[in-house]
Amino acid sequence: MRGIASPLRNTVAAISRAVNRARYPILFTAIFYFLFVFIGIIMVHTGNRFALDYRDRLVNQSLQSNPASIAYSQGNNFQAALWDFVGNLVLGAFPKTVSGISILLPYPMVAQQGWVGGIVSVHNDHTSRLIDPHSAIYYFLTLFLQLVPYSMAVGAGVNAGIAVFRTPLYYEGRKWFGILPEEALRDVARIYLIVIPLFLIASLWEFLSPWNM
Repeated sequence: MRGIASPLRNTVAAISRAVNRARYPILFTAIFYFLFVFIGIIMVHTGNRFALDYRDRLVNQSLQSNPASIAYSQGNNFQAALWDFVGNLVLGAFPKTVSGISILLPYPMVAQQGWVGGIVSVHNDHTSRLIDPHSAIYYFLTLFLQLVPYSMAVGAGVNAGIAVFRTPLYYEGRKWFGILPEEALRDVARIYLIVIPLFLIASLWEFLSPWNM
């Protein structure tokens, strides 16, 4: 047991250290996400036509082309959760992490994604999802479970990008192509050891929760 526990402790310590190093970009990204979520919520709840029309087009498009939405509409909730997990990780988070190396590039995408998270706070008939307690809890918890790993994924990339221009002592050493500190990239991988299971939890909750109505 000791032989197993020691590598596990080392891994946990390395992950914790990586998150701590990237804490400011992660926190800034989270604040940015939730700011635009709030803006989206306010817009649809005040009857903003642009936001409501955009929400309707987005939902209709998702029902026709998004594998997770299609599987869910067919009653395949677990399959929908897996499709959603893969989409969030491969198509959503990973490109934002890579773009985060530029530091500023992911934030327009973050703003748009957060805003979309806010405008879907109403039903198809544009009544609020926040009136019913179960519906409100489900909505906010789903949003929280999704945006935490997204914030970590983006923040990890931004942290690596900052290290290119302002390299702290713990990132001194070998660099990829003479530019990217290898230790910063290892921190990205360590943070993804948390991001991946968090995305899976978020997708399972979203599609398998008894409060999903």
